[in-house]
Amino acid sequence: MIGHIACGLMVGFVWYGYATLRPPPPKICGSPGGPPVSSRRLKLDDGRHLAYKERGVPKEEAKHKIIIAHAFADSKDFHLPISEEVLKELQIYILAFDRAGYGESDPNPIRSVKSEAFDVQQLADKLLLGPKFSLISISLGAHVAYACLKYIPHRLAGVALVVPLVNYWWRCFPATLSCSVWRRLPARDRWTFRVAHYAPWLLYWWMTRRWIPSMSSLGGRAEEVFSPSDLEIMEKLAKAPVQDEGKAVQQGVHESLHRDLIVGFGDWGFDPTDICDPFPNNEGCVHLWQGYEDKIFPFELSRHIHERLPWIRYHEVVDAGHLLIYNAAHCDAIFKALVQS
Repeated sequence: MIGHIACGLMVGFVWYGYATLRPPPPKICGSPGGPPVSSRRLKLDDGRHLAYKERGVPKEEAKHKIIIAHAFADSKDFHLPISEEVLKELQIYILAFDRAGYGESDPNPIRSVKSEAFDVQQLADKLLLGPKFSLISISLGAHVAYACLKYIPHRLAGVALVVPLVNYWWRCFPATLSCSVWRRLPARDRWTFRVAHYAPWLLYWWMTRRWIPSMSSLGGRAEEVFSPSDLEIMEKLAKAPVQDEGKAVQQGVHESLHRDLIVGFGDWGFDPTDICDPFPNNEGCVHLWQGYEDKIFPFELSRHIHERLPWIRYHEVVDAGHLLIYNAAHCDAIFKALVQS
């Protein structure tokens, strides 16, 4: 009798553990019970859809065609404060898209750094952007730019990495440097990044337990990871009207936020120093924009990448933090440097 009870309890614990570790299925846009499709989308070769948004001059008239890869917990609809005058003056066409699992783009259950590069390539091909295009990637979305530089450099006319992700497990960082920066991160963020790197199968459980502190940027601890200039920008953005709040993660936090962390902090199979200069004849340029006050991806690591890869043009903005691109003047400067280099 006692053996049967013990066996039943064990089965119950195993089932409970399995149920809490396994994320729920995504609510795919356009499926029964899923969110509606309200954006333009295209179908990829594997059957998934990518949602996109266009801005600027018509692509047929544009001199510069720029694809935007958004940041963590964001979407193609994020506020990009570039002036219409600059877009018109420089003849810029912008194509922003929801990365896999975000917004209205279908999740990718086998999403990886490499798959992100080929999503971008198919997006450009199916929308007839031509043989070359430029790319701007922001924060954790920088893994898209690094992937394109690694796997499709021949398609790039220019690249801007804005406050880019740094993976603390890249071998290019000296141990003393990465450790000193790592220790400055909030403990809750260090643990989340560790789980994403070493135990990605555990991340859904980790991120959904109320008794485990959430990431600082998600758990109402903005002061821990954002600079004074960032907080000013956040205050201004909070006053602006917000449409479709929560749309970025409407298909499920696992397919958007959690997979982003798993891909960004996982094993890429390469690091930036394995990438060759995609523009050896100066026919384009790679820019890296870094806020000196950035607490999420501190400037020391971006400086080191520039030192190892001197063909990257490094821009360190003294009075800016992680939300650098949301400052209109800095945003205009990023676009001008990209198309005029």
